[in-house]
Amino acid sequence: MARAPLLQLSDISLTFGGDPVFDGLSLAVQDGDRIALVGRNGSGKSTLMKVMAGLVEPDRGLRATAPGIRVGYMEQDPDLTGFATLGDYASAGLPPGEDYRVAIAAEGLGLDPSRDTATASGGERRRAALARLMAEAPDLMLLDEPTNHLDIAAIEWLESQLSETKSAYVLISHDRAVLRNLTRATLWIDRSDVRRQDRGFQDFESWRDRVWEEEDTARHKLDQKIKIEAKWAVEGISARRKRNMGRVRALETLRTERREQIRRQGTAALAMESGPTSGKRVILAKGLTKGFDGRNIVRNLDLTVMRGDRLAIVGPNGAGKTTLVRLLLGQLAPDAGTVTHGTNLEVAVLDQTRASLDPEMTLWDALAADPALKAGRSDQVMVRGTPKHVVAYLKDFLFQEAQARAPIKSLSGGEKARLLLARIMAKPSNLLVLDEPTNDLDIETLDLLQDVLGDYDGTVILVSHDRDFLDRVATLTIAMEGDGRAIPYAGGWTDMMAQRGGEPLGVRAAAPAPATPKAPEKLAPAAAPAPRRNGLSFTEKHRLEALPTEIERLTEEIDRLGNLLADPDLFTREPVKFRKASEMLAQRQRALESAEEEWLTLAEKAEAGA
Repeated sequence: MARAPLLQLSDISLTFGGDPVFDGLSLAVQDGDRIALVGRNGSGKSTLMKVMAGLVEPDRGLRATAPGIRVGYMEQDPDLTGFATLGDYASAGLPPGEDYRVAIAAEGLGLDPSRDTATASGGERRRAALARLMAEAPDLMLLDEPTNHLDIAAIEWLESQLSETKSAYVLISHDRAVLRNLTRATLWIDRSDVRRQDRGFQDFESWRDRVWEEEDTARHKLDQKIKIEAKWAVEGISARRKRNMGRVRALETLRTERREQIRRQGTAALAMESGPTSGKRVILAKGLTKGFDGRNIVRNLDLTVMRGDRLAIVGPNGAGKTTLVRLLLGQLAPDAGTVTHGTNLEVAVLDQTRASLDPEMTLWDALAADPALKAGRSDQVMVRGTPKHVVAYLKDFLFQEAQARAPIKSLSGGEKARLLLARIMAKPSNLLVLDEPTNDLDIETLDLLQDVLGDYDGTVILVSHDRDFLDRVATLTIAMEGDGRAIPYAGGWTDMMAQRGGEPLGVRAAAPAPATPKAPEKLAPAAAPAPRRNGLSFTEKHRLEALPTEIERLTEEIDRLGNLLADPDLFTREPVKFRKASEMLAQRQRALESAEEEWLTLAEKAEAGA
């Protein structure tokens, strides 16, 4: 007997006073589903997720869950009112004695549970919401951009947890690597329609392109039909007028259908123009050293940034990536060492906090009132030396005309990022600084941003946790270990990890100290379990228990791949399949060796502490 879906939406329609966000939407989430929810910024991804969570009531339609099913939603901006600490908030939904689940999640996410909610940053609040959801482990998890404000170590921890969970989940993320690694089905929101494909995100782009190609073919056929009918309307309508009015109405229907077809939103018209050519050597740092409150941020760094370099800076949250950028730009004085700039530098900066945007200002004023972009008329903006109407320029970045006079606070995170890109891309520059540029951007805009950076004649300094984007853009990567070491590597993320032999980045500077006096007091359950005698952390204990299953899975996969490659004709018959299978086999063998070594290490540590 077929099991009921965990969640069912039937004939959902929703508007917010304008065009419908959804109309006649029906979908189901089944037990075991791992779904990527994708679509353009502003297409309704977060709104759909809130409908699924029961937080937004549709105008029409039915939301139903199977009996006893728990649905959990990670809030983007959680309400921490009434909670003294982040740990109190994260453990609020757990039964007595289960607080250790929050400790595990907090350790993996780099969250300090004892942090006062009144002083917590937006990123810490989001991590608390994610820790709460992971600790509760509901039957269906709804995750809206969970990797924003996570460092790479925390992203990899989250990936491992979601790959092992028994919960179904729907995931919104701009991080291609996360979507590729975790999803088995895709929901695509496109012009108020929601399509489903029961294949993971790795197949999304080919599916999308195929759908659009079919639409283009249908559009061409419709254009031809409209031409024929329009010609008839001009030449043949005078005879038998009354009888032919139906055909005229049919022509208007065809034209309406054509207008609907061209609603497909294009890509943002990103373009950049380099300013005057900078000197060949852009930045020279020698013996660069900086610390705060006795902690080293960077120590004795020697670095040369040449014109055209794409320098990526990676590391745990709190390791000092933004501080290093400020040192390199000369915005912050080092404790020791020197920073020398080349000639003719013109710098443009995209900051991760979006602090340069006044939430009360309109989009129009954000562009037209910028002194660097002022043109001769108040309705124009200077775009790389050429005046352009403000609305026309906003449309290049996928904003609607009605949004031009709307306040910035009404924008989504992705729309704010696009507005900042519009500002910096209007100005000539030869040194572009991008601090977490991928946060909240949709996949297509990220693709276009990558292409723009590839064609940019200037130099780029990039801070990001997006491994896929780093691989696509970076030519030089600095790994900040969190203890003052800043080590340069050639290439992007994958190149860096290969040169490190897979060794993860160093200490997470933002993680709570293990001996914080308040943490045990806040997290201790009513009936505290006996203290651990094996010396393992919560995460290590969990990992030790999970490794045998992982080792067994890897062994089975290696056996299957070995049997596939044993076919002597596979190479000549299907060379691409042979190559992929060979790569997968080598990767699984390395993973198995690593898992076995990790199990031995943890087992010895547990035995030593017994």
